Amino acid sequence: MTKLAFLGLGVMGYPMAGHLAAAGHDVCVYNRTTAKAEAWVVQHGGRLGKTPAEAARGADMVLACVGNDDDLRAVCLGPDGAFATMAKGSTFVDHTTVSAAVTRELYEAAKAKGIAFVDAPVSGGQAGAEKGQLSIMCGGDQADYDLAEPVMNVYAKLCRRIGDSGSGQMTKMCNQIAIAGLVQGLSEAMHFASKAGLDGAAVIEVISQGAAGSWQMSNRYQTMLDDHFAHGFAVDWMRKDLGICLATANENGASLPVTALVDQFYKDVQKMGGGRWDTSALFKRLQAL
Repeated sequence: MTKLAFLGLGVMGYPMAGHLAAAGHDVCVYNRTTAKAEAWVVQHGGRLGKTPAEAARGADMVLACVGNDDDLRAVCLGPDGAFATMAKGSTFVDHTTVSAAVTRELYEAAKAKGIAFVDAPVSGGQAGAEKGQLSIMCGGDQADYDLAEPVMNVYAKLCRRIGDSGSGQMTKMCNQIAIAGLVQGLSEAMHFASKAGLDGAAVIEVISQGAAGSWQMSNRYQTMLDDHFAHGFAVDWMRKDLGICLATANENGASLPVTALVDQFYKDVQKMGGGRWDTSALFKRLQAL
């Protein structure tokens, strides 16, 4: 049993922290909305902290899954931040999708206090978090990763260190870039099938078994046909992630024309009132044209 703190109980963090408790770890949780943390404790046991600092006090490892760069800074820094009470030799694992710049900033701040810091964004969506089948891409020192890996494996299908601090976040950007193009391609194929008078389900059944097949196709085509977009990763969050990708591409010189275009298509979805729809809502945008 390891003494853990988990900061952020959203659609991903809530089940991830639950897996840690089920595995026998001593878990103290923090959430900005206290009622959510109280509900988690009722369901899973453990304890709750009123601030990140309170939750992190005495923990061997602190894990976070919050919203964005500013949210991550808020739970790490300042008198109420986790770093204020974490002991020298403890480990901080960040599952949030943020910029590599803030990751490196917090890595240095943690190191100055003798705290290990691993950036470990995840892929697999809400379903992956609930099933404990996430893909986790990590950056940081090898020794720090080695400490964190056994804990992360509780909810991982695959967990791998890619390189130094920030490498996990850079890999997550690759993930989001690939997803953006895949979902747009799938949406266009299904839209074309509809306009051609074809049975969309039959089309997908055939093409999913060939070179066009993908996770998005297998797991999202039916809900897209059913006009159901209430699960999975929200458009608002995808635009946040693609914004990070595009900003980083401007810095490193990468050319991302498809990503930039799909980002604008997601902006259209937001204008349709679909900010909380999942990313497959690109199909709904095409159907509305």
